[in-house]
Amino acid sequence: MRLNEIRDKTGARKFRVRIGRGIGSGVGKTGGRGGKGQTARAGVAIGGFEGGQMPLHRRLPKRGFTKWRRKDFNEINIGALQQAIDNKRLDASKPVDVATLVATGVLRRPKDGLRLLGNGEIKAKLAVTVDHASASAKAAIEKAGGSITLIERKVLAADEAKRKKSEAKKGKSAKKPAAGKGAG
Repeated sequence: MRLNEIRDKTGARKFRVRIGRGIGSGVGKTGGRGGKGQTARAGVAIGGFEGGQMPLHRRLPKRGFTKWRRKDFNEINIGALQQAIDNKRLDASKPVDVATLVATGVLRRPKDGLRLLGNGEIKAKLAVTVDHASASAKAAIEKAGGSITLIERKVLAADEAKRKKSEAKKGKSAKKPAAGKGAG
């Protein structure tokens, strides 16, 4: 075998079909688009249209809602923190927060805060400041001799009152016995 004898396997490179190039090609004239009409034209997208039948996206029920002003948090595993320390990107002796992680290039941008998750292992003693931390992440950091500080969000008195009211309502509905069952 020589360099000038190297070839692709047969069928590896296939010429694309050039449509609309005469009767003999088999895909001339209408070019595989059938007759006239909307679908024969360029730039047509009849997405979800099922010929007048009720389309699938309207047959299915609506579900859920989108939370207004939903916060988008960065998520980082403790394993990624340990890896950053091993690669000398993070200094374990200094406190770790979002600004530090962005400055060292561990995170790309600060977003709305930071969630610490417990995947992986951590050996370094860290002082971490985050918005949320999973129970496993807290346990792992504290086991390694570190500490976690959770950033307290300012809660308005009106919001707290609403939360208590809804909790009371939930508690009331849970205590009610099922009506009509077993009565005979």
